[in-house]
Amino acid sequence: MPEHHRPVRRPTQAFDNIVGSHDPAEETRIAHATASALLTRVRADESGVSADRLVAFTAEHGIDEIAELWSKAPSRTLPGALWRLYLLQLAIHADPRTAALLYERGRVELPSADAVIAGAPVPANPEEIVTLIDTILRGAFRGDFAVALERAAAFCRVQASGATHTADDYEPTEPARASELTTRALRLSGYAQDLSASAVLWRMDALA
Repeated sequence: MPEHHRPVRRPTQAFDNIVGSHDPAEETRIAHATASALLTRVRADESGVSADRLVAFTAEHGIDEIAELWSKAPSRTLPGALWRLYLLQLAIHADPRTAALLYERGRVELPSADAVIAGAPVPANPEEIVTLIDTILRGAFRGDFAVALERAAAFCRVQASGATHTADDYEPTEPARASELTTRALRLSGYAQDLSASAVLWRMDALA
């Protein structure tokens, strides 16, 4: 993976002290509270400026300390879903060329409507894949949150298919690369399942 973006920052000791680093229940409460507050605040800005700034900031600077707290939340919760959306954005911005290659391979191989649901151009170049993931993240804050989660899940399924088939290609000659791609496919498949389930919970008003 490329080098041009800062790694996800770990919380500072001071931040740990504030949130109670040794109290999982308190960490969970704060993760949910911050995720809900952020979503509510950005969605309340009808101009869309807050959403645009948030998308641009995370693409450029990575995930801040509060968002890092979300990584500890269960996957099928509001902070867990937002965490996965941010991780997707960071991964695509970090290596758009590979993302585009895997997406196109998956689009060709996957016998489903997922590529249509995700909404990328056909075929999609690296810049268009970056635009797509930013659009999906922006949609989470400005549009129908469940639809954004479903688009992200579809995107993950297409990428996972592409990674799986590309891994098969590499297996005879570059088994280490094949293993990396298989791991990537499994991770993306897991994200897809969690995001789809979170969309269902959101529509039931049960994504806490």
